Amino acid sequence: MTAATQPVQTRTSIVRVVGASLVGTTVEWYDFFLYGVAASVVFGDLFFPKGEQLTGTLLSFATFAVGFFARPVGGVVFGHFGDRLGRKQLLVLSLLMMGLATFAIGLLPTYAQVGALAPVLLTVLRLIQGFALGGEWGGAVLIVSEHGDPARRGFWASWPQAGAPAGQLIANGVLAGLAAFQSDADFNRWGWRIPFLLSAVLVLVGLWVRLRIEESPVFKQAQVRAQEEPADRLPLVEVLTRYPREVLTAMGARMAENVSYYIFTIVIATYTKEHLHMGKSFALNAVLIGAAVHFFAIPLWGALSDRIGRRPVYLIGAIGVGVWGFVFITLVNTKNFGLAALAVTVGLVLHGAMYGPQASFFTELFGTRVRYSGVSVGYQLASIIAGGLAPFIAVALLKAYDSGYAIAVYVAVCAVISIVAVTAYSETHRRDLTTL
Repeated sequence: MTAATQPVQTRTSIVRVVGASLVGTTVEWYDFFLYGVAASVVFGDLFFPKGEQLTGTLLSFATFAVGFFARPVGGVVFGHFGDRLGRKQLLVLSLLMMGLATFAIGLLPTYAQVGALAPVLLTVLRLIQGFALGGEWGGAVLIVSEHGDPARRGFWASWPQAGAPAGQLIANGVLAGLAAFQSDADFNRWGWRIPFLLSAVLVLVGLWVRLRIEESPVFKQAQVRAQEEPADRLPLVEVLTRYPREVLTAMGARMAENVSYYIFTIVIATYTKEHLHMGKSFALNAVLIGAAVHFFAIPLWGALSDRIGRRPVYLIGAIGVGVWGFVFITLVNTKNFGLAALAVTVGLVLHGAMYGPQASFFTELFGTRVRYSGVSVGYQLASIIAGGLAPFIAVALLKAYDSGYAIAVYVAVCAVISIVAVTAYSETHRRDLTTL
């Protein structure tokens, strides 16, 4: 079946599917990023032994990284069943797991109350978060990419990506609001728990929306073909043997995107608090402004990739963040809020040039029979090296060199890796998903 004869959903149908994916990814990213922000400002004090401030923050970011190590495992497990059973069922399960783990974090006792058990429980719940998110991303972008008009795939598939800044916006907004109306003592004692407990409400909304959507039509067609030609290998085995280049391309492309995002949104909180001695609200409010602009920039970049291709747009972002990292540090170092907000906003707009077309780009790398496994493995393996270690490496560089420019060099190196990975692969935006 060619692109011309591929079943096209009505606008109402595709909007419903996009809305369901966006709501779900927003909830999941809210949960995941909430942990990252809390790790940068309060977890070091609450869940670890008292000591030198940056050391406590490093330990806190170590538990943040643990979630990323669980993501490939979640990607493999969810990808396997998603390729066999469908996208929708696994998306509902991932949302439930993430929501319950986040709610439980809001109930945890601190180190002062139960000693070493506190960081152990925190780590276990972080592992569950990572496992759930490992299965979330692949299903969310696929169920949108496999619906609708192939000519606008980049635009529609970019909307689940916008769930990341939306979740970041809500997480930072709630924390910034609490920080503004509470004393540091009250916030550290009980106020930080409120955003985690609120996750239960968001999950219920996400479940209600996701249970109302239909399964991907491309997947349904693949199921019919699978009955005629049963697969003789596990999806993961087929991905690693048939698509090794595609997995490496996805991993390389993720380096600049993932690292720069966590520098611009998570590490900035530690950098401004510990290195520049600014209050908690300084970074939180700057990221709040940047996330709002980021939300709208992502689908615009996705739409542009439908016109000129995934590679050109992605390279704009990779080159841009590699250069902007140095400007970012210079502007934040002024301690001027307006310039700091500008630094974050421009950084996130450039990041959006990678994140917008990424969903459709990665979807177009793999065949339908193993697509859930393929995009999940490529995306989540890179998350360990890139996003999971980014805050830890950045803070370690700051501690070693006492300069934010060491962090900028780190971003630039990752940008070079992504530039090489994207330029080494052919353009994909004209590919027909039903024939892969």
